[in-house]
Amino acid sequence: MTQETRIAVVGFGLVGRRHVDVLMSAPGVAVASVVEADAKGRADAEQFGIRVFESLERMFEQDKPDGVLLATPTPLHVQQGLECIANDCPTLIEKPISVTSGEALQLTNAAEMAGVPLLVGHHRRHNGMVQAAKSALVDGQVGDIRAIQTTCWFYKPDYYFDEAPWRKKKGAGPISVNLVHDVDLLRHFCGEVLTAQALSVPSRRGFENEDLASAILTFKSGAVATISVSDSIVAPWSWELTSRENPRYPATNESCYLIGGSEGGLSLPDLRVWRHEGGSDWWSPINAQVLTCDSQDPLVTQMHHFARVIRGEEAPLVSGIEGLKSLEVVEAIALSAESGQAVSIASISSRSEFKPREAS
Repeated sequence: MTQETRIAVVGFGLVGRRHVDVLMSAPGVAVASVVEADAKGRADAEQFGIRVFESLERMFEQDKPDGVLLATPTPLHVQQGLECIANDCPTLIEKPISVTSGEALQLTNAAEMAGVPLLVGHHRRHNGMVQAAKSALVDGQVGDIRAIQTTCWFYKPDYYFDEAPWRKKKGAGPISVNLVHDVDLLRHFCGEVLTAQALSVPSRRGFENEDLASAILTFKSGAVATISVSDSIVAPWSWELTSRENPRYPATNESCYLIGGSEGGLSLPDLRVWRHEGGSDWWSPINAQVLTCDSQDPLVTQMHHFARVIRGEEAPLVSGIEGLKSLEVVEAIALSAESGQAVSIASISSRSEFKPREAS
């Protein structure tokens, strides 16, 4: 019988609580403890019979876990991640990995030099629909990927901003808050990004940030992706409302990704692969085949994967470096929207400074 992998959750907010629920219900893993600076949050966690600490330092002194999951605000990720690495503890950090790619580089370099596994919680890659789509693309079911259209439209109500006023500030718009999820999936499907050309529209509610942005990404593979994101549009076309990942969102039967290839097209998350009969010809009938996929909660799949990484059985699916690369693309989009000019990823990338750890 495999011994349970004990994982501590840092941060007992909405996201942290979901991870605690997973750890308490999924086989093979367990909640080691919760770290929460807020007194009310600590009291809430204690009601579940969980051991609670005020700080990472106190936790490592008294009860070192097998791994740590950081579900704290993004500005805390680097400091807390470095503390976990210093304590030789495998770490899964909620996305985005950090506020800036420069900070992310500091964190990934530290993890690599110490030989400590560092993962980023881009959980969509663990979704069965995404895995089925990736397999279909690798198998060539759509031929060469030529283009992707991605829509990320939803309406965040006024109280969402009123209860956390920082969400109204510059840098807290949908480009930085929401787009990193979709950018990571685009990289997962198409590979590395070369350039970003973007524009943004100021908030109609009078906030300091944007409430609408569009971007064109070019990839080394030759593919081109278009992304439109807004937190002030009423629409059914977003991952949240189409994927059924989180039951809190009302589900629709729409798709928000259209992937066009030289031999077929794929929509996601409905997993329809469209192809012409008898070869690619717009005069020929075109039909769809629906792919099958695993329907397990991606947060559960991600947690089991993290446990296997901790035990040395697997390499990280979404490493710290992957989180860094996705963040670099988001920074390029934001910079392009501000300047009106196309931005190359290489111009903001610090990856050339990264020195892989030599094998022992």
